[in-house]
Amino acid sequence: MRAFITVIGKDTVGILAKVSNQCAEFGINITEVTQSVLQDMFVMIMLVQVNNNKIPFTEIADSFDKLGEETGLKIHIMHEDIFNSMHRI
Repeated sequence: MRAFITVIGKDTVGILAKVSNQCAEFGINITEVTQSVLQDMFVMIMLVQVNNNKIPFTEIADSFDKLGEETGLKIHIMHEDIFNSMHRI
């Protein structure tokens, strides 16, 4: 299943590394990344492949929420179909 991970927050060293490490822990393959720093704000969108069906998606999402709280970022993962539906004009 493909999903999108979005990250928004104050730019600090190591954001990409922290999110990538979290992906690796869950066996999530990062297929595309786009990121930008707007003044002091960091914005990133990752397209990922979630292949681990043994871990419920809600548990993965909760883990990213927790990482976001720990780092002062807003980190959200959502299924590709939901992302596409939300961004369809």
